Formats: sequence, C-alpha cells, structure tokens
Amino acid sequence: MITEQDLEKLSYADAPAILTDRLPGPKTEKALEDSYKYESMARGAGRFPCVFDEGFGTTVKDPDGNVFLDITAGVAVSSVGRRHPRVVEAVERQVKKLMHAVDMTNTRRVELAKRVSEIMPEGLRDNCITYFTQGGSGAVETAIKFARLITGRSQIVAFHGAYHGVWIGSGSLTTGERYHQGFGPHIPGVIHVPYAYCYRCCFNMEYPSCDLQCAKYVDYVLNTPYTACDDVAMMIVEPQQGEGGYVPPPPGYLEKLKEACERHGALFLADEVQAGTGRTGKMWSIEHSAVKPDMVTWGKGMGGDMPMAGFTVRADLAEKIPEGCQPNTFAGNAISAAVSLANIDILTENDSELIRRAAALGDEVKGRLLEKAQDIRIIGEVRGRGLMIGIELVKDKETREPLDEESIGKVVFGLFNRGVIMVPCGRYGNVLRFMPSLTITKDHCEKAVDILADVARDL
Repeated sequence: MITEQDLEKLSYADAPAILTDRLPGPKTEKALEDSYKYESMARGAGRFPCVFDEGFGTTVKDPDGNVFLDITAGVAVSSVGRRHPRVVEAVERQVKKLMHAVDMTNTRRVELAKRVSEIMPEGLRDNCITYFTQGGSGAVETAIKFARLITGRSQIVAFHGAYHGVWIGSGSLTTGERYHQGFGPHIPGVIHVPYAYCYRCCFNMEYPSCDLQCAKYVDYVLNTPYTACDDVAMMIVEPQQGEGGYVPPPPGYLEKLKEACERHGALFLADEVQAGTGRTGKMWSIEHSAVKPDMVTWGKGMGGDMPMAGFTVRADLAEKIPEGCQPNTFAGNAISAAVSLANIDILTENDSELIRRAAALGDEVKGRLLEKAQDIRIIGEVRGRGLMIGIELVKDKETREPLDEESIGKVVFGLFNRGVIMVPCGRYGNVLRFMPSLTITKDHCEKAVDILADVARDL
C-alpha cells in the first residue's frame, strides 16, 4: 500500500523554498542569457525565466538552489515523478547492456510492445500492433499515414481546441493560432468540428438538456450528403482535451462520435498523449467511456524521464501496413523502453493503486479549489478528472469573459515568485493546469492550492 510517508521520500519535502532575493537568481540569470543567445525560442516555454538544474519527484531546483513545486510534471510527462528510484535503477541496468540499437528488434523494445498490448483499452488489448516514435507529434504523423493507407481515404476529422502535435501533418490537426499562422499551407483534407466544451458551448446550450447537440452536429457532418465530408479515413479526438483547456466531455459524447464513425466507415483514434497513462484516474482517458478505439496514440507519461511515444492499431488493420514503409532511426531506444517498462510497473502494480489514488486525490483537489473559488472572483470553472484539472480564469463569472493576457501573466509569475510552477493553456490562454506527478503528496497539493488561491485573491 502506498503511504504519504513513502511519497514524501520521492520529492524535496521542503518545497517550495525560495532562497534568493529575487527570481531569477544570478546563476539562473546567466544560464538564461546563454540560452537566449544559443537556443531557438521557438520552444514551448519561450523566455519563461526558469532553469531546471535538478529534478526530484514533484519538485525541481534551479542553479541557485531555489526549490519549486512543479505542478506541470513536464507537461503531464513525469507520471511517477522525476528520478524515481526504480526508474534510475532501470536506466543503470540498461546502460550496461545496450543503448542504441537502430530500428531493429531489441529485447527491451519487444518487451515493451508486448506490455503495451496488455494494458491497452478494451478493443485493442492483446489485439494490437505498436509503432514506436520519440514523441506525440511523430505518433500522430504515423497515424495519419497509416489511417489513409488502411482505408484508402484521405480526409481527417479533428476538433476545435485540438492539440495533436506541431509537425506539418499533426500541426494541421492542431488548432492553435501560434502553430498555424505563417506556416501554411497545411495538409489538405482536414475538417475541424466542435468539441464538447460545455462551459463555452458554441451552440449556447446546456448539458444535459442539449441532448449532446455538438455530437449530433459531428454525426451530421460525417453522414449527410453535400457536407464535403465524404472521404474520411479517421477521426482523431482527445478523450479529455489538453492544450484546448483541460476539457472533459460530458457522458455519452464519445460514444456518439464512435457511432458516427462507424456509420461513415472511418477509423476512431483516441489521442492519449497527454491524458493517458493514469493522468485522469484511469490508465487511458478513453476508459471513462464505453468506446473501443481502433487506434491510440500515446507518449509523455509512458516514457517519463526518457522520450518514448507510439501509435497502436488493431491487429487486423495493421495487416494492411507494408513492411519497411516508415523507418525511424531512434524508435524503441533500449533505454527509453526499459524506463517505460519500469513506469508501467509502478503505475499498474497493486491493482493500479497509484492511478486509483490519482482519481481520489484529484477529487479532493477539485473540492478544495471549488471551495476557495466561492470568494475568488476570477475563478470561473474548475473541471477535469484525476490529476488533469483545469482552472478557467475569467474577468466576470456571469459573462465568463476570459481573463486578459496581462492578468494571466500576473497569476503565473505570482505563483512562480512563491515557488509554484503552473502553466496556462486553453483557447484564450486563461486556463491553469493542475497536472502534477501522480506521486505528489497531499501536503504538496494543499500548498499549491493555497498559494494559487492567495495569488488569485491578490489579483
């Protein structure tokens, strides 16, 4: 049984602890200067003034020794926390045997492929084939190619608010302006439809009286003549949207999407890169529904401290994929595979105790946030499942007008200055993500929520 005492040993217990008179401190500032000089700022964090020097569990240190509570988990990557002792042990064992193996079979890689098959959601479990990549964008690029090949069709249905990567194919499915503007033209045949964002319903309706109008509209687009949607290879959907605002869909929504796909003859792909591997309180977020996906893309939390991602497809569909058609030099790296196997063991042992704890702890965090939100005028909604919680910030709770960019910056830097790292997302950039490692202690959760509440009140 996992105890709080066990988890306390996996992070710096004194976090947050700011030692320097100002942030960034002198050593951190020097590292930032060099970074700005020699690195591209096209990276996701841009010029955010934080430098990671050490990471341990749910905490990180900068070069000046300041200790931060990291409520990002590397953007939902470090599911079991940074430098988990069993992960470190797996790395140490593997580096003495094999590291790079070219795009061929290695023992750790084949072990991982088998393990992935065993933990897939129903419909794919023990009935699938996996293609390995290094990140989610590569997994989605592969999915686009293979879905078109398998079906002989070309169109892809994706959703408003979607994030599926930033390469030219995956980026065409993603809807954020920063990933689109100036980079076109994108791949043809992509059709975007509304996601079930109930807080900001594009049909101005409310659940459940809406009778899932957004899903009905998707069915209409797929299965009605003269909608220019007559050649769909696959629908790709996040069972809980990530960058789009940490939006969980209402019950029945995903089932209706799957039914629409089946009527059209399109494949259904669940993109689990951010919401998978225990993040939402189940191994896969699609498991909050009754949907059996045809394909899954996964990454982030599967590899944790090492890059690992993949595209998993039903075995009968995989038979249509020709041998040698998608080489990838570093796929299935032996060290990354060994780490992924360790992560899976940690997440699933004792009847997936750590994942079940994430579900219960997430409910506690949401309850605590909702209680504090009653007297904080800028918190409009708290939503999500497990430790994938979105806090939508607004100017006015009645009008739901999004909080402006300058004020969001004040919140983010207010948190940072008090030793808490949280990053925003959402269509308006106004949703804070509560997505720590699943190994976070209750004490660290409470500290993070209390500091967030103080900063929000100050604003």
